[in-house]
Amino acid sequence: MFAILPFSDAEVSIALQLAEHLCCVCLPVMSPRDVSEYEQVLWIHPEGLAIQQTGQKAPGPVRVDFLQGAQAHRRLFGGGAGQSVAKAIGIKGKRRPTVLDATAGLGRDSFVLASLGCEVQMFERNPWVAALLADGMKRAAEDPEVGPIIDRMKLFQQDGKDYLTSLTAQSQALNADVIYLDPMFPHSDKSAEVKKDMKAFRTLVGADEDSAELLAAAVAANPCRIVVKRARKAPAIEGVVPSMVLEGKSGRFDIYTFRALPD
Repeated sequence: MFAILPFSDAEVSIALQLAEHLCCVCLPVMSPRDVSEYEQVLWIHPEGLAIQQTGQKAPGPVRVDFLQGAQAHRRLFGGGAGQSVAKAIGIKGKRRPTVLDATAGLGRDSFVLASLGCEVQMFERNPWVAALLADGMKRAAEDPEVGPIIDRMKLFQQDGKDYLTSLTAQSQALNADVIYLDPMFPHSDKSAEVKKDMKAFRTLVGADEDSAELLAAAVAANPCRIVVKRARKAPAIEGVVPSMVLEGKSGRFDIYTFRALPD
């Protein structure tokens, strides 16, 4: 269970509205260091909505920011269409596949693909994460350079697996060339310490225990291609065998090809 924490009196009204939307408690204005009954809060902050761990020694806030930091650096200097995710999706020459990201998370890979010209539908089932992502997109949409990229990203607060299953059940055509999956892999205590943002994210969403069902739903939706992001040493998701694997230094992409991408 999580709570909403307003930064100051100016944010109380917004905090109350969000607490009602997410069916959770809205705390009075106080420092996150003084919150003891919740491990994390969703902090309504002037700089943007954030996950904030509580307690005296907690690290700083984690928010979706497409304008500064790692996302901005990757957009400007990340290698463009030569990035592994772009190759896995099938970006080549002028070809820009349409993408359905069924596990949007903090929207980082979707933003990379949109920055390269792809139209991306993003599905996020966790309402807290969806709120973070929507807030980051809203702030970025106001930037003259990044705004056009955000226009190519459409967010739906819905379980991607349920959406794909509903398409199949209703015999509706998939409106995307590629389905992209990045399920949260169960964290091992033997793994290296993750960065603070991913640690907070893991605490918020937990592991995705239904990855096999998600992949099966993606296959049934009949895309041209499915791309699954995995840790380098993680096993492939149970079910259909990947057509090919694209490996990187710290991770890999399992690629399932069913037919050629449109040019």
